Amino acid sequence: MTRFSEEAWARNLAAYEAIRTMPFNAELAAGTLSAERFRRYIVQDAHYLIGFGRALALAAAKAPDPDRIVQFARGAETAIVVERALHGGFFKTYGIDAATFAATSLSPACDHYVSWLLAAAYAEPYEVVLGALLPCFWIYAEVGRDIFSKSAADNPYRAWIDTYAGEEFAQAVAAMIAATDEAAEGASPALRARMHRAYARATQLEYLFWDGAYRDVAWPV
Repeated sequence: MTRFSEEAWARNLAAYEAIRTMPFNAELAAGTLSAERFRRYIVQDAHYLIGFGRALALAAAKAPDPDRIVQFARGAETAIVVERALHGGFFKTYGIDAATFAATSLSPACDHYVSWLLAAAYAEPYEVVLGALLPCFWIYAEVGRDIFSKSAADNPYRAWIDTYAGEEFAQAVAAMIAATDEAAEGASPALRARMHRAYARATQLEYLFWDGAYRDVAWPV
């Protein structure tokens, strides 16, 4: 049987290509993305990482064996550590203090993504939760590598690029792919189909997240 990850990547390749070439990432690679757009993105990303950490913690609680419990518990810790690093690094660069961050509400895209992800993490079985979590890991790694291959050394967003194109993140992604494939091996066809639906929806939400930051999509009322 074809591995779940291979099927999922092939089925969602058009969506990944749309993400890879969308204006936000094209301009990020070129170093021409406006500071205001990146600032909007990084604030929402910090909000998202808190929710992502909670979802990973729920995956740990549902994991069937100790090794996976440790993997996802550590992933939850890493998500929060990265969120705090944003406060200490990018937030300082862009003049965002704790009060400003706390007063900034989640954008429609961020709110949708976090709410959907947490609902899946609470209500869905372990296998589907992994299908929902995988795109955030995998797409960021692939986008990071693609941008790294094209960006100049003096790109103003080099720190972000290096994080997601780096070996440490690549190892975390490989571990997530392995865990998801492992979970899918014993899944029934119906459960595997639910994993694919979760993966596809998370991929769509990844696009909306970047696009919302680029176009400054806010609540209309």
